[in-house]
Amino acid sequence: MTDTLALFDLDNTLLPIDSDYEWGQFIVRIGAVDRDAYEKKNQMFFDQYIAGTLDPAEYLAFALGELKGIPRARLDAWRQQYMEEVILPNIRPAARRLVNSHLDKGHLTAIVTATNRFVTEPIAKAFGVAHLIAAVPEEAPDGQLTGNLIGTPTSGEGKIEHTEKWLASMGLSFDCFAESWFYSDSDRDIPLLSKVKHPVAANPNDRLKAYAQAKGWALLYLFND
Repeated sequence: MTDTLALFDLDNTLLPIDSDYEWGQFIVRIGAVDRDAYEKKNQMFFDQYIAGTLDPAEYLAFALGELKGIPRARLDAWRQQYMEEVILPNIRPAARRLVNSHLDKGHLTAIVTATNRFVTEPIAKAFGVAHLIAAVPEEAPDGQLTGNLIGTPTSGEGKIEHTEKWLASMGLSFDCFAESWFYSDSDRDIPLLSKVKHPVAANPNDRLKAYAQAKGWALLYLFND
Protein backbone atom coordinates (compact mmCIF):
# COMPACT_ATOMS: atom_id res chain seq x y z
CA MET A 1 0.00 0.00 0.00
CA THR A 2 1.28 3.43 -0.93
CA ASP A 3 2.17 5.92 1.78
CA THR A 4 0.77 8.85 -0.22
CA LEU A 5 -2.83 10.02 -0.59
CA ALA A 6 -3.82 12.39 -3.41
CA LEU A 7 -7.28 13.98 -3.42
CA PHE A 8 -8.75 16.29 -6.05
CA ASP A 9 -11.78 18.51 -6.16
CA LEU A 10 -13.31 18.49 -9.64
CA ASP A 11 -15.17 21.62 -10.72
CA ASN A 12 -12.90 24.59 -11.45
CA THR A 13 -10.03 22.50 -10.12
CA LEU A 14 -9.45 19.72 -12.64
CA LEU A 15 -12.02 21.19 -15.01
CA PRO A 16 -12.15 24.87 -16.01
CA ILE A 17 -15.95 24.65 -15.73
CA ASP A 18 -18.53 23.63 -13.15
CA SER A 19 -19.79 20.21 -14.29
CA ASP A 20 -22.95 20.49 -12.19
CA TYR A 21 -23.97 23.86 -13.64
CA GLU A 22 -23.03 22.78 -17.16
CA TRP A 23 -25.10 19.60 -16.83
CA GLY A 24 -28.07 21.81 -16.01
CA GLN A 25 -27.37 23.99 -19.04
CA PHE A 26 -27.03 20.88 -21.19
CA ILE A 27 -30.39 19.37 -20.24
CA VAL A 28 -32.00 22.75 -20.89
CA ARG A 29 -30.36 22.87 -24.32
CA ILE A 30 -31.59 19.43 -25.36
CA GLY A 31 -35.13 20.21 -24.18
CA ALA A 32 -35.17 17.70 -21.33
CA VAL A 33 -36.58 20.26 -18.87
CA ASP A 34 -38.60 23.45 -19.04
CA ARG A 35 -36.09 26.04 -20.22
CA ASP A 36 -37.28 29.16 -18.42
CA ALA A 37 -38.05 27.59 -15.05
CA TYR A 38 -34.98 25.37 -14.87
CA GLU A 39 -32.48 27.88 -16.23
CA LYS A 40 -33.63 30.54 -13.79
CA LYS A 41 -33.33 28.24 -10.78
CA ASN A 42 -30.04 26.71 -11.96
CA GLN A 43 -28.56 30.20 -12.31
CA MET A 44 -29.86 31.16 -8.87
CA PHE A 45 -28.09 28.21 -7.26
CA PHE A 46 -24.91 28.85 -9.24
CA ASP A 47 -24.87 32.48 -8.09
CA GLN A 48 -25.29 31.27 -4.50
CA TYR A 49 -22.36 28.90 -4.99
CA ILE A 50 -20.14 31.71 -6.27
CA ALA A 51 -21.21 33.90 -3.34
CA GLY A 52 -20.49 31.10 -0.85
CA THR A 53 -24.11 30.93 0.37
CA LEU A 54 -25.31 27.75 -1.35
CA ASP A 55 -27.20 25.17 0.71
CA PRO A 56 -25.89 21.93 -0.85
CA ALA A 57 -28.81 19.81 0.33
CA GLU A 58 -31.30 22.25 -1.19
CA TYR A 59 -29.40 22.32 -4.47
CA LEU A 60 -29.12 18.53 -4.68
CA ALA A 61 -32.86 18.19 -4.04
CA PHE A 62 -33.42 20.45 -7.06
CA ALA A 63 -30.82 18.85 -9.34
CA LEU A 64 -31.74 15.24 -8.57
CA GLY A 65 -35.45 15.95 -8.48
CA GLU A 66 -35.37 17.05 -12.12
CA LEU A 67 -34.09 13.57 -13.11
CA LYS A 68 -36.70 11.65 -11.15
CA GLY A 69 -38.51 8.94 -13.07
CA ILE A 70 -36.70 9.40 -16.39
CA PRO A 71 -35.86 5.98 -17.92
CA ARG A 72 -32.26 5.10 -17.10
CA ALA A 73 -31.38 4.30 -20.71
CA ARG A 74 -32.41 7.83 -21.69
CA LEU A 75 -30.43 9.37 -18.82
CA ASP A 76 -27.35 7.37 -19.77
CA ALA A 77 -27.64 8.48 -23.40
CA TRP A 78 -27.91 12.11 -22.32
CA ARG A 79 -24.90 11.70 -20.06
CA GLN A 80 -22.81 10.21 -22.87
CA GLN A 81 -23.75 13.10 -25.13
CA TYR A 82 -22.88 15.53 -22.33
CA MET A 83 -19.47 13.90 -21.89
CA GLU A 84 -18.71 14.16 -25.60
CA GLU A 85 -19.99 17.68 -26.12
CA VAL A 86 -19.10 19.40 -22.83
CA ILE A 87 -16.67 17.50 -20.62
CA LEU A 88 -14.09 15.90 -22.90
CA PRO A 89 -13.32 19.19 -24.71
CA ASN A 90 -12.69 20.75 -21.29
CA ILE A 91 -10.21 18.18 -19.98
CA ARG A 92 -6.99 20.11 -20.41
CA PRO A 93 -3.51 18.58 -20.75
CA ALA A 94 -2.27 20.37 -17.62
CA ALA A 95 -5.00 18.76 -15.52
CA ARG A 96 -4.24 15.32 -16.95
CA ARG A 97 -0.54 15.79 -16.21
CA LEU A 98 -1.30 16.76 -12.62
CA VAL A 99 -3.49 13.71 -12.00
CA ASN A 100 -1.03 11.43 -13.75
CA SER A 101 1.84 12.78 -11.66
CA HIS A 102 0.18 11.02 -8.72
CA LEU A 103 -1.27 8.00 -10.51
CA ASP A 104 2.06 7.17 -12.14
CA LYS A 105 3.68 7.01 -8.70
CA GLY A 106 1.04 4.62 -7.42
CA HIS A 107 -0.49 7.10 -4.99
CA LEU A 108 -3.95 6.33 -3.65
CA THR A 109 -5.94 8.85 -5.65
CA ALA A 110 -9.56 10.00 -5.46
CA ILE A 111 -11.77 12.77 -6.76
CA VAL A 112 -13.81 14.33 -3.94
CA THR A 113 -16.65 16.43 -5.30
CA ALA A 114 -19.94 17.94 -4.17
CA THR A 115 -21.43 17.18 -7.58
CA ASN A 116 -23.51 14.02 -7.71
CA ARG A 117 -22.13 10.65 -8.75
CA PHE A 118 -24.43 10.28 -11.75
CA VAL A 119 -22.84 13.30 -13.42
CA THR A 120 -19.26 12.76 -12.23
CA GLU A 121 -18.68 9.01 -12.48
CA PRO A 122 -17.74 9.07 -16.18
CA ILE A 123 -15.65 12.20 -15.61
CA ALA A 124 -13.53 10.40 -12.99
CA LYS A 125 -13.10 7.51 -15.43
CA ALA A 126 -12.01 9.93 -18.15
CA PHE A 127 -9.23 11.12 -15.83
CA GLY A 128 -8.28 7.51 -15.06
CA VAL A 129 -9.20 7.90 -11.39
CA ALA A 130 -10.76 4.75 -9.95
CA HIS A 131 -12.02 6.26 -6.71
CA LEU A 132 -14.82 8.83 -6.63
CA ILE A 133 -16.31 10.41 -3.52
CA ALA A 134 -19.46 12.24 -4.59
CA ALA A 135 -23.06 12.88 -3.58
CA VAL A 136 -24.93 9.60 -4.07
CA PRO A 137 -28.34 9.70 -5.78
CA GLU A 138 -30.82 7.03 -4.72
CA GLU A 139 -31.75 4.58 -7.46
CA ALA A 140 -34.88 2.49 -7.87
CA PRO A 141 -34.45 -1.23 -8.66
CA ASP A 142 -34.77 -0.46 -12.38
CA GLY A 143 -31.97 2.12 -12.22
CA GLN A 144 -34.19 5.18 -12.38
CA LEU A 145 -33.20 8.01 -10.06
CA THR A 146 -35.73 8.64 -7.30
CA GLY A 147 -34.74 12.28 -6.83
CA ASN A 148 -33.47 11.59 -3.31
CA LEU A 149 -29.97 11.84 -1.90
CA ILE A 150 -28.42 8.96 0.05
CA GLY A 151 -26.65 10.22 3.16
CA THR A 152 -25.26 13.72 3.54
CA PRO A 153 -23.87 16.08 0.87
CA THR A 154 -20.19 15.77 0.00
CA SER A 155 -19.36 19.42 0.56
CA GLY A 156 -17.59 21.45 3.23
CA GLU A 157 -17.09 19.35 6.36
CA GLY A 158 -19.00 16.61 4.54
CA LYS A 159 -15.97 16.00 2.35
CA ILE A 160 -13.99 15.00 5.44
CA GLU A 161 -16.80 12.74 6.65
CA HIS A 162 -17.14 10.92 3.35
CA THR A 163 -13.40 10.68 2.75
CA GLU A 164 -12.86 9.21 6.21
CA LYS A 165 -15.60 6.64 5.56
CA TRP A 166 -14.00 5.74 2.24
CA LEU A 167 -10.59 5.32 3.87
CA ALA A 168 -12.09 3.31 6.73
CA SER A 169 -13.67 0.92 4.22
CA MET A 170 -10.08 -0.05 3.31
CA GLY A 171 -8.90 -0.14 6.91
CA LEU A 172 -7.15 3.21 6.52
CA SER A 173 -7.23 6.73 7.95
CA PHE A 174 -5.49 10.02 7.20
CA ASP A 175 -2.87 9.09 9.79
CA CYS A 176 -1.81 6.08 7.69
CA PHE A 177 -0.19 8.31 5.07
CA ALA A 178 3.23 9.90 5.32
CA GLU A 179 2.17 12.37 2.62
CA SER A 180 -1.30 13.61 1.69
CA TRP A 181 -2.45 16.15 -0.86
CA PHE A 182 -5.70 17.88 -1.68
CA TYR A 183 -6.20 20.23 -4.61
CA SER A 184 -9.20 22.59 -4.64
CA ASP A 185 -10.32 25.95 -6.00
CA SER A 186 -12.91 26.75 -3.34
CA ASP A 187 -12.92 28.19 0.16
CA ARG A 188 -15.75 25.72 0.91
CA ASP A 189 -13.00 23.08 0.88
CA ILE A 190 -10.87 24.71 3.57
CA PRO A 191 -11.87 21.96 6.07
CA LEU A 192 -10.43 19.16 3.91
CA LEU A 193 -7.53 21.30 2.72
CA SER A 194 -6.64 21.81 6.38
CA LYS A 195 -6.75 18.06 6.97
CA VAL A 196 -3.96 17.10 4.56
CA LYS A 197 -0.23 17.70 4.79
CA HIS A 198 0.02 19.39 1.40
CA PRO A 199 -3.01 21.64 0.72
CA VAL A 200 -2.93 23.19 -2.75
CA ALA A 201 -5.18 26.08 -3.76
CA ALA A 202 -5.68 25.24 -7.42
CA ASN A 203 -7.18 28.01 -9.57
CA PRO A 204 -8.44 29.47 -6.27
CA ASN A 205 -11.38 31.81 -5.86
CA ASP A 206 -10.59 35.09 -4.13
CA ARG A 207 -11.58 33.88 -0.66
CA LEU A 208 -9.44 30.75 -0.89
CA LYS A 209 -6.51 32.63 -2.41
CA ALA A 210 -6.45 35.08 0.49
CA TYR A 211 -6.72 32.26 3.04
CA ALA A 212 -4.04 30.17 1.31
CA GLN A 213 -1.62 33.09 1.15
CA ALA A 214 -2.14 33.78 4.84
CA LYS A 215 -1.45 30.12 5.63
CA GLY A 216 1.48 29.79 3.24
CA TRP A 217 -0.26 27.12 1.19
CA ALA A 218 0.83 26.37 -2.37
CA LEU A 219 -0.99 28.11 -5.22
CA LEU A 220 -1.43 26.38 -8.58
CA TYR A 221 -2.94 27.69 -11.80
CA LEU A 222 -3.76 25.04 -14.39
CA PHE A 223 -5.75 27.01 -16.93
CA ASN A 224 -3.66 30.07 -17.69
CA ASP A 225 -2.57 28.84 -21.12
